[in-house]
Amino acid sequence: LHEAFFARAADHPGRTALVTTAGEETTYGALAEQALRTAAALTDADVRQGDLVAVTLPKGPAQIAAVLGVLAAGAAYVPLGLEQPAARLARVHATAGFRVVVGDWPGADGPRTLPFPGTQSHEPSPGPCPTSPDALAYVIFTSGSTGEPKGVEISHAAAWNTIADINARHDVGEDDRVFALSALDFDLSVYDLFGLLSAGGSLLLPTEDQRREPARWPGLLDRYGVSVWNTVPALLDLLLDADEGGREGGGARGLRTALVSGDWIGLDLPARLRARTTRPCAFVAMGGATEAAIWSNTLTVTEVDPRWLSIPYGRPLTGQHYRVADPDGRDCPDWVPGELWIGGEGLARGYLGDPGRTAEKFVVRDGRRWYRTGDLGRFRGDGLLEFLGRLDSQLKIAGHRVEAGEIEAALEAHPAVARAAVVAVGERTAKRLVAFAVPLDTPAAGPGTPSGDGAVPPGGERPGLAGTEDPDLTEDLFGLLAERVPVYAVPSRIRLLPALPLTANGKVDRAALAGAAGPEPASTGAEPPRGDTETALAALWRECLPEAGPGPDRHANFFTLGGDSLSALRLLTAIERRLGAAVPVRRFFAAPTVAALAADVTRTLAAHATAYETGEL
Repeated sequence: LHEAFFARAADHPGRTALVTTAGEETTYGALAEQALRTAAALTDADVRQGDLVAVTLPKGPAQIAAVLGVLAAGAAYVPLGLEQPAARLARVHATAGFRVVVGDWPGADGPRTLPFPGTQSHEPSPGPCPTSPDALAYVIFTSGSTGEPKGVEISHAAAWNTIADINARHDVGEDDRVFALSALDFDLSVYDLFGLLSAGGSLLLPTEDQRREPARWPGLLDRYGVSVWNTVPALLDLLLDADEGGREGGGARGLRTALVSGDWIGLDLPARLRARTTRPCAFVAMGGATEAAIWSNTLTVTEVDPRWLSIPYGRPLTGQHYRVADPDGRDCPDWVPGELWIGGEGLARGYLGDPGRTAEKFVVRDGRRWYRTGDLGRFRGDGLLEFLGRLDSQLKIAGHRVEAGEIEAALEAHPAVARAAVVAVGERTAKRLVAFAVPLDTPAAGPGTPSGDGAVPPGGERPGLAGTEDPDLTEDLFGLLAERVPVYAVPSRIRLLPALPLTANGKVDRAALAGAAGPEPASTGAEPPRGDTETALAALWRECLPEAGPGPDRHANFFTLGGDSLSALRLLTAIERRLGAAVPVRRFFAAPTVAALAADVTRTLAAHATAYETGEL
């Protein structure tokens, strides 16, 4: 993965490799030297070929140099996000067993940490260690159904098969620059880093805060000449919402390739993007799995077929294969749904330290190895592959794979909770999580009553899904989840129920739970918005939360009403665009009400007016 970068650094050391949003540039030569200094520091720390090394640095040049340095040392990198809870990091460490981290680590106990600045005092290694294409390149940890994260092992050859195909297919080269929005522990970042640097292109690196501020994105894309976009559909949607300048001055106008993947793609996105660009821009819809090296299928959308219900998956990438299989592993005919199986050059080795799960998900049929995705799909009569949803309890939230079981296990770890269940609700292009928990003081089972384990007996009369109230327990559960699961896996709501509904065969009735996952009813003491600013904010609030009802209580919590991080970003972008006031994401998360928002907007506008009058603006 790293060889092409180091070759380009040797041939053209003065070319720009990285640009920060503060305008700081890092050349290929400087980045290669930083990486080789990191490799030397890792070697001195007794890291050997084939070892795992965690990287916990924030988005920026140091993060990129650290990853390249790990690979140059012959090791494999384990990307871990800064927002990961300490308890989850500990579970990942227990599974991966890495001895060294480039960056920080919470607490005194744990692996040895190498702060990046300290690595730069070492003399650089003479060059990257020779590495076999079959050697491990990275391990990305995804959500696990048992509550334990699972590490996907990807080799250099597997990832390179995907990257080389995308670069050749879309002619990515020296003049291209990608806006590197994806976090390092999300596998779209693998293409950002190695796709562009292997082609001689460059990366624009936002700060961690800017990754969550869509209103800034159009200006950054325009100012720094971004030509390649690579995100989940929801983030492209946010860019287009924020890009009010459009063709005349918006950031999307310079894009020539948009790689969109990881979730359902709205049928309106291709035309909306086309309306913003000033040159032909390829809208590339892709899919696949982390277990198959980023992507496995592609479709360049020119016109949306009116018969489509969503953008199809398309066709396999070079060197990759798909099957649609029935429960017995036989091929399904065209138009007949079945499980999607992926084969070919991009397959992972398996799951780190978990031979049982590896054997279950990676199977051999007719001499070929396949990954059973758990996704439901079908081949159309024209050969296009369609994605139809999931077969199991795994959920997709803003491109992240989330196992309901991991969240449920965390909730059930609370001493006051007997049972828990999690469902995804909302439009398929904007799903959000809702959790249900059954307190331990549920009455004992009896005819027409919940069972003692927090479930309704199959065939018994349901007591209904009316929630119970215990604000203290709900707050405790949110706190517990914040400590145990990634931020994208924290539900927007937690409802307490006397029991979980069951289907006739005794399984949790998730359809019934989804139907009961509406927003909190308005309190009897609700206060309507006051004044022009609150009224305007309430209107924007309703646009972002149409399920929340006609008018929010000025003190109602945005997230309690069903909001999530993406809808919050959409709201804040709309506020800046229409009211001219930028509200920091962290401040809104701390006080997510119409009243608090209005006070913030009023202060911001007043400060702008004062600065204008005094000549500061």
